[in-house]
Amino acid sequence: MKKIFGLALAIGFASTVAYAQTTYNVDTKKSTLDWLGKKVTGQHNGTVDIKEGSLTTKKGIITAGTFTIDMQAIKCLDLTDKTYNQKLVGHLESKDFFNVAEHPTAKLVIKSVTDKQVTADLTIKGITNEIKFPVTVKETASEIIADASFKVDRSKYDVRYGSSSFFDSLGDKVIYDDIEFTVHIEGKK
Repeated sequence: MKKIFGLALAIGFASTVAYAQTTYNVDTKKSTLDWLGKKVTGQHNGTVDIKEGSLTTKKGIITAGTFTIDMQAIKCLDLTDKTYNQKLVGHLESKDFFNVAEHPTAKLVIKSVTDKQVTADLTIKGITNEIKFPVTVKETASEIIADASFKVDRSKYDVRYGSSSFFDSLGDKVIYDDIEFTVHIEGKK
């Protein structure tokens, strides 16, 4: 009887271990967050640093995740002229756009993942909205790689500058509301 009980206990423990949640800390040096903003007369692209974050999985499926984005680390990659580059980045950091002096970080909190579709809360400038996007995940015994692309309507976060959602008669000065993001996350246990 003791052997049967011991075997049942061992199987139960092994099952619990096999299906336990695993948390991965984001490697901020290997992870990237790229942005693309478009306007009537062109576009700009760049990066924003991921300050910290983690992903939790169970049975190879993401169950939770939290990411802090360093809004003070906005970079523009397409303008090679240093003066114009600094001018654009300064404008993005200003109250016209992301007001990084008052809101130095943004946050993404994963609420659920079903059929590789993430539902998360994104907070920018202290305003939180739910977003949904597809994700691909590769998990090994010690690390995780996750990739996603999504669009965010900046007008929902009170980023109004050049938005036809708020201003009429902008003509060719319109900056489109959708910002496109491409995210690559690498994490380790």
